[in-house]
Amino acid sequence: MKEQLGVLLATVEKELLNVGFDQAPTSLYKPAEYLLNIGGKRLRPIVTLLGCGVFTNPLKAMPQALAVEVFHNFTLMHDDIMDDAPLRRGQETVHEKWNLNTAILSGDAMLVKSYQLLAQCEATILPELLSVFSETALQVCEGQQHDMDFETRSEVTEAEYIGMIQQKTSVLLGCAIKMGALVGGASADDAAKLYQFGLLLGTSFQIKDDLLDCFGDPEKVGKQVGGDIVSNKKTLLLIQALKTAKGDDAATLNAWINKKQFDPKEKVDAVKATYRNLEIEDFANTKMNFYFKRALKNLDDVSATPEQKKTLYAFADWLMKRDS
Repeated sequence: MKEQLGVLLATVEKELLNVGFDQAPTSLYKPAEYLLNIGGKRLRPIVTLLGCGVFTNPLKAMPQALAVEVFHNFTLMHDDIMDDAPLRRGQETVHEKWNLNTAILSGDAMLVKSYQLLAQCEATILPELLSVFSETALQVCEGQQHDMDFETRSEVTEAEYIGMIQQKTSVLLGCAIKMGALVGGASADDAAKLYQFGLLLGTSFQIKDDLLDCFGDPEKVGKQVGGDIVSNKKTLLLIQALKTAKGDDAATLNAWINKKQFDPKEKVDAVKATYRNLEIEDFANTKMNFYFKRALKNLDDVSATPEQKKTLYAFADWLMKRDS
């Protein structure tokens, strides 16, 4: 499985160099090329190819795989602007390296380019590809707005949080695998089941990210853990802690949330200790496994042989066992 994924990843990286950002005006296209070259896990294009590979040669869906990755990076460019983030994967963000207007316009160009790549398919499936891609793009915007709205709300429910991460993150994984399946010739029923597989796997993936941010090994994660705690980000962990904390635990949690000046390490240590008292890690792991099992059930129901689906099973297993 690792060898196959390695080949697909290398092919994606090579093809990303040829998507059309090496042209004039360089002031428009160079920032997009720069962001793509910073790197990333490339999960979305890989899962697009794997979805196609269940039914035919996975490389048939390469244009759609590239479309998903270019779109994803467009969202990252604009997210960085909204967050005023100085770094992306350890490198200067586009608006810092160039300027705000350049980042906005270059991001817009990436969005248009993603649609051009998407349309490189058989005419018979183009309407459905456009439909699922456009609906997903709008859902990503909705999820981002919900995430921003949560910052100013004192209470967020678990259901609201799951809905937000599904819109902001999971739907793009579902869209990616569904588009790959459609290009590969999947039936409408199988494409729908693979979409649910991707959506639920993406939900589990995001909960795993929340866990790693809090309880991960800094050397393996590649950054200091506890960033969500420092910023009072309303993750599933914090939502459950606020819901269940009583007495001293509630007082400690609320005191740290409301502090304006603090030592970040001291806050992370104190909040993590409260999480341990409340068994938050166990709770989040249970939720992560719940969505993971539901994802696998949808993959089970796809009308392809176990041999045809084995790489997707292996990919899902790898994704949830990762420690970074």
